[in-house]
Amino acid sequence: MRRVIFLLIISGAGLAVLIGLGTWQLQRKAWKEGILATIEERIAGEPAAGLPAQPESETDRYRPVRLQGEISADELHVLTSVKDAGPGYRVISPFTLADGRRVLIDRGFVPVKHKQAERLSGPAAIEGNIHWPQETDSYTPEPDLNGNIWYARDAQRMAERLGTEPVMIVLRANPEGEAGLRPLPVSTAGISNDHLQYAITWFSLAVIWAAMTIYFLRRSRP
Repeated sequence: MRRVIFLLIISGAGLAVLIGLGTWQLQRKAWKEGILATIEERIAGEPAAGLPAQPESETDRYRPVRLQGEISADELHVLTSVKDAGPGYRVISPFTLADGRRVLIDRGFVPVKHKQAERLSGPAAIEGNIHWPQETDSYTPEPDLNGNIWYARDAQRMAERLGTEPVMIVLRANPEGEAGLRPLPVSTAGISNDHLQYAITWFSLAVIWAAMTIYFLRRSRP
């Protein structure tokens, strides 16, 4: 009898922990969905004219803006791939505002064969979203500066290379007169929300735990 009571206590505690973890993941899922909805609303908002004096990543990330200035002919090429277009590059250029400030712009995608093609430079009006992409990690190769090939976006390092502020405007659409680039606007597609899978895992373990408890209890019967 004592053995059965001990088994029930241990099993009940384990079952409560597993169900609690699954419930917590469902709560996290709802929290993440709220954040994603807020981000999507901001991304799709009406662009503001001009750039904040001191953009902050916490408050200005994804803020839509409309800017007038000049696109530099300088470019950095970030190796990437687009599902229906294959391998190619993101084109990153400096953009100089009327007051002399220089920021990065992510102009969009070109296939590998168009890497060296001429692109629009000079005065332009652009629309996009403020971003601070930092996609490198310990496994990211160093950029090939001679070949002008980068393997991930790094706003800080790219800004140092091109002499701009460490902030990037990811274009929503091509400026007038630009036809050779495919814009890759910011979205929530790269923000993970795996909490439902985690919840299913914990609840599945709870079911298995309960089944094992029933099995051992039946084996413990006199």
